[in-house]
Amino acid sequence: MRPKMNEEELVQASIQLIRLNQHPEGGYVACPLFAHYAYGWLRDGSFVAYAMDTAGEHDSAALFYDWANRIIASKQDHIRYLTDKQARGEHVALHEFLHTRYHLDGRDDTSSEWGHFQLDGYGAWLWGLTEHLRAVGSDRIPDSYRISVDAAVDYLRAFWRYPNFDCWEEYGEHVHPSTLACIYGGLEGVARLDGNAELHHICTEIKDFLLQHGVHAENGHFVKNITPVPQGDSTTYVTGYDGVDASLLWLAEPFRVFDSQHPAMQKTIEAIKNELRSETGGVRRYVSDTYYGGGEWLLLAAWYGLVQLKMGNREEAVRSLEWIAARADELGRFPEQVRRPQGNEEVYDDWVRRWGPPATPLLWSHAMFMVLYYKLRAKA
Repeated sequence: MRPKMNEEELVQASIQLIRLNQHPEGGYVACPLFAHYAYGWLRDGSFVAYAMDTAGEHDSAALFYDWANRIIASKQDHIRYLTDKQARGEHVALHEFLHTRYHLDGRDDTSSEWGHFQLDGYGAWLWGLTEHLRAVGSDRIPDSYRISVDAAVDYLRAFWRYPNFDCWEEYGEHVHPSTLACIYGGLEGVARLDGNAELHHICTEIKDFLLQHGVHAENGHFVKNITPVPQGDSTTYVTGYDGVDASLLWLAEPFRVFDSQHPAMQKTIEAIKNELRSETGGVRRYVSDTYYGGGEWLLLAAWYGLVQLKMGNREEAVRSLEWIAARADELGRFPEQVRRPQGNEEVYDDWVRRWGPPATPLLWSHAMFMVLYYKLRAKA
């Protein structure tokens, strides 16, 4: 049995693994050894590319953004069809919306059983692209990206209030604060580079929407999701799942919709700590999660660490990094999640019988470990 890798070795192994699992066209496979994840997600890929930029691997990140650029640019006419239809007040059917994941060569995913209408990836891609441009010293959006950026912006502007699947591919009948965080981050990034006051205004609308509809009336934290209720020609919004989801950390980092000291954000972070984080340092998605028995996700432990680091709690961030590092196998590979202490073993075993062990290696786990590692090193 070979010895466990240290954190620096795990980072280098992660970079190599990500490079090996990037298609020549630029897409990153979510997990090369888990059939259900054999696609390139815009969301996962944007965070992987961000991690590669953080590590100075800018050519890999650029290749991914080019891949998504070609895909989204090819959807320009369809996006215009959708936004024109919406502007006329016509119903847009679920099957008409853009897909959330693609084959690694850029083809649409037309055969999987997963839901398709999901906005987080398009927001995350815009955010990631603007962060990539910042990392390589560019203060403008390249002309070669103009079509795709404008198309993605138009798509998000038109549909950000619509219910769609969340970042876990679930609950498509709700609006999700974590999805709105991705959209906010993307539109704000483009607004900054373009000097676009109208996009800044839309971002303000998103913040106001979250404060009006996304805060628990009694406990004061942001909720996992919001349910739109049609009433004649208008729509009202009520709380859907009133507990927290660890992806709500995105409202603070990396999209910075709200400062970590904002009262609702403070209460959200505290609720995640109390309800979703175990004593050992792992973080699960939400209380009623049943996927693999509601295990602890490595990427969420990283996000918890990033938020704590931003708040000045370095020891908590280090603890999160150490917890993730301890979950690597002998080859330095990180899984998506690990079995939760005191979790439902019967439900976990049922998932294993159906789909096999949790996805390993998950590129998104490797990416977030890298980001936390480099952020900690930068603040050493």
